Amino acid sequence: MTSEKLVVAAIQISSASDIQRNIELAEMLIDQAVDEGAQLVLLPENFAQIPSSKIKRQQAYEAIGSGPIQEFLATKSEQKSIYLVAGSVAIASEHSHKAFSASLCFDPNGDLLARYNKIHLFDVRLPGGKNYAESDSFEYGELSSNGGLFSTPWGTFCLTICYDLRFPELFRQVIDQDIIGYLVPAAFTYDTGSAHWETLLRARAIENLSFVIASNQVGVHPNGLQSWGHSMVLDPWGTILGQQEIGEGAVLATLDISRQRELRREFPCLKHRRIKRFG
Repeated sequence: MTSEKLVVAAIQISSASDIQRNIELAEMLIDQAVDEGAQLVLLPENFAQIPSSKIKRQQAYEAIGSGPIQEFLATKSEQKSIYLVAGSVAIASEHSHKAFSASLCFDPNGDLLARYNKIHLFDVRLPGGKNYAESDSFEYGELSSNGGLFSTPWGTFCLTICYDLRFPELFRQVIDQDIIGYLVPAAFTYDTGSAHWETLLRARAIENLSFVIASNQVGVHPNGLQSWGHSMVLDPWGTILGQQEIGEGAVLATLDISRQRELRREFPCLKHRRIKRFG
């Protein structure tokens, strides 16, 4: 039987290049969130490290299933008996200088339940001369057979990462698999976040009548980049259930699964789709 209420937490931190420092901060905020009732906890993209150089990033690559970052996640999820989603971990690829930006979900037994490799990499030029080239350090992910989905007693969730938020087809292509919510860990920049973050999150929630849990980085990082913060949890109507605008912390919210089912019956736009595939 599906449980009707789920307490989630979106963690917001300002990650630095020191992995141990970031892990200790994440652990403190996870513990606080669980003490307040969180059953599913989402960490932001690059939660364990925002490196000051490519060399430091490469030194932190982990093979899937091993390494201090994954060991922490497995141990903490089992210790607290929660679903713990690491916004992203740099998982080594066959390319010696590149990794996959992978979102990893650990179940309450400490087992790796799902993995999603970031499909859309942030290669852009912003006004003011700010350039980003994630593909210099990361491989493009491909959509797996399960689309980064994982099942819980409350329903099925879908993993995404940051820049994916701008590609609604990624969110829509899994909706027929009874998705109840999307996880959006991010390191959304201050410039793009102030302009688009909330709008895009609300759009993905509204158009899919789904919950959206979004954990963002915040503040200025060692590489000089600045993140927008404003981590939040949204309901299927696009209402913000809770938000951590600035500073490090955790925003908690209760997802009402029965209300979502009721809303989808009353407002059945997902059943009214006439175009389900292109090409």
